[in-house]
Amino acid sequence: MEQPTRIVTVEIHGQRYPIRSSLDSAYVADLAAYVDEKMRLAIKECPSGDTLKVAVLAALNIADEYFRTCDNAHDNQVGIAHRAKELERMLDLALQPAGARLAAG
Repeated sequence: MEQPTRIVTVEIHGQRYPIRSSLDSAYVADLAAYVDEKMRLAIKECPSGDTLKVAVLAALNIADEYFRTCDNAHDNQVGIAHRAKELERMLDLALQPAGARLAAG
């Protein structure tokens, strides 16, 4: 059953935003807190920037984190697939009759 849509009010960079969502309110609040923290970090890098510039810098930092996470997940999957194939090859060799192993080795 789908969650009902509700409005969760969050604060990011000193501004209050009503967010319409079917996600859990606490989760939406955590997302907003994360974005707010990224905005605070961006302000340190660009203290004279206006809100739009700070928001864009924060968005770029979040996008960088996302892409790096995706790349790491892909690299891990490739590594796991390679290890699985190697284990399968070793298992195939171990299950061969002794005469076939001598011929293969």
